Amino acid sequence: MAVKMRLRRMGQKAAPFYRIVVADSRSPRDGRFIEEVGYYDPTKNPSVIKFDEELAKKWLNTGAQPTETVAKLLKIANIEK
Repeated sequence: MAVKMRLRRMGQKAAPFYRIVVADSRSPRDGRFIEEVGYYDPTKNPSVIKFDEELAKKWLNTGAQPTETVAKLLKIANIEK
């Protein structure tokens, strides 16, 4: 089972916010997930990025692969393996 850290879109039309989740790579974007590790709200100024650092590091060390966008958000939040 390939596990990915990715964004899950929430919110209304034209007002999205995203939850950062750990999910099986075969599940749909907004489908089943294993665990929620943070959120990202691009509509605020400045953007809000919030991670549960312990959970994020745990999943990264376990082998979860972040998507490109989540990798950028991790870098901004100074979270590394």
